[in-house]
Amino acid sequence: MMEEKEALEKQNETEIKQEKKKKSLGRELLSLLGYLVIVLIATFLIVKFVGVRTEVIGTSMTPTLQDGDNLIVEKVTYYFRDPQRYDIIVFPYPEDPSRHYIKRIIGLPGETVQIIDGYVYINGELLDEHYGNAVMNNAGIAAEPITLGEDEYFVLGDNRNNSEDSRYAAVGNIKRSQIDGRAWLRIWPFSDIGFLKHQ
Repeated sequence: MMEEKEALEKQNETEIKQEKKKKSLGRELLSLLGYLVIVLIATFLIVKFVGVRTEVIGTSMTPTLQDGDNLIVEKVTYYFRDPQRYDIIVFPYPEDPSRHYIKRIIGLPGETVQIIDGYVYINGELLDEHYGNAVMNNAGIAAEPITLGEDEYFVLGDNRNNSEDSRYAAVGNIKRSQIDGRAWLRIWPFSDIGFLKHQ
């Protein structure tokens, strides 16, 4: 009888331990699931409202940016202030929103932009630029004065003779709502890691 009682007690103890292990495993799985949900929500919020990685494709921004550079584009600045002249911004290509362009803001809302003899004029004054841009061979639609709307920006690539930008009707003036963010930090290649200068 004693042996049967001891065997039953051991069996009960084993069942209790197994039940505790199941509950412990269940709690761990729930905890892990909760952690993953928090990470996913945080990642979504960061990408949506704070910043995102992007890659430079092409040479339209040389010498400032090179083909293959990886950048962090931050979105926070524009919650507190409007985009400024010389900011390097990222926006979707109007004819194919899956592609993104990286260009420099040249003209601000309400200004008149014109390209004369390869140089940019803002409200009739020659624009002071210092980032290695070349004299433009093609003024495009900016050969005639372009007056920007209250939420429009005129953008150019730094590699002026190899850039599809606001001079071309396919891109045109960029609206404030189209701007994804401001190029902030180069993270690749490692030899060029650093914050970007916006002049």
